[in-house]
Amino acid sequence: MTIVTISIAGITAVLLAVQMKGLKAEYGAYISLAAGCLIFFYGIAKLKTVIDALRQLEEMISINHVYLETLLKMTGITFVAEFASGICRDSGYGFVGTQIEVFAKLSILAVSMPIVLALMETLKEFLK
Repeated sequence: MTIVTISIAGITAVLLAVQMKGLKAEYGAYISLAAGCLIFFYGIAKLKTVIDALRQLEEMISINHVYLETLLKMTGITFVAEFASGICRDSGYGFVGTQIEVFAKLSILAVSMPIVLALMETLKEFLK
């Protein structure tokens, strides 16, 4: 799907959710959640192009694959956490959304630790 199609689907879902909010508020939330999931999964499908490009880049400049895997993990954590926290905030549970973001930041820090340690090891070698 193109960005225009996804945008139209999103706007349509929002308009339906607003209409349903007057009848039953939870129906509007369900429509919004379904549209968000649909758009999210179509966005994930687009990541295949990015992953293929990163693999080509890895082969061209012979980077250790651990670095690109870590970058992809951090990007995935960010996307999922942003999506989940947005749903929580839209549902009126901002505190839960904030906690998801805090956990995502800690997860990114944990995933990136091997790279930070490798960088420190390299700096240690240069300073000797």
